[in-house]
Amino acid sequence: QVQLVESGGGLVQAGGSLRLSCAASGSIFSINVMGWYRQGPGKQRELVAAITSGLRTNYADSVKGRFTISRDNAKNTVYLQMNSLKPEDTAVYYCNVNSRDMSVYWGQGTQVTVSS
Repeated sequence: QVQLVESGGGLVQAGGSLRLSCAASGSIFSINVMGWYRQGPGKQRELVAAITSGLRTNYADSVKGRFTISRDNAKNTVYLQMNSLKPEDTAVYYCNVNSRDMSVYWGQGTQVTVSS
């Protein structure tokens, strides 16, 4: 059984920062890509950022220059540092893990609310 435990969400004022963490545990066959998605009110889930096992990163245009994704392979943990937050960043953020055997895992989601 695989578990993804997310932490770090909350309420912050515009311009503030938050750091999300997601730790994967259980029987995961060689993690490949780790990432963060978000789903705002009335919107579809979208990719925020992703990072490969070789530390190559990809960001949504809307967060480039403000968010930074990183990972600790030894701890099977992925982080998302979010700076200069905007009200439009308000969403439920989901951790996503893809293993080399093509399995896909999702976290339970953590709420991020940015007030203006």
